Amino acid sequence: MRNRIKDLREDHDLTQQKLADAISITQRKYSYLETGVQPLTDEILVKLANYYGVSVDYILMQTNNPKRAT
Repeated sequence: MRNRIKDLREDHDLTQQKLADAISITQRKYSYLETGVQPLTDEILVKLANYYGVSVDYILMQTNNPKRAT
């Protein structure tokens, strides 16, 4: 999971600060999430999925298909 959120961020050429701003958290908190120091909350997980336009399952590495179910 940590690798998936880092990979998504890097694939979109975002800094931790820009992504943190986009989902309304601090850069420090985002860094903790990305490195696994703090677990992802449901709220942040949904914000990340919505931001990237991917499924929550994709972020949680339950699937390799980033598309959301319709």
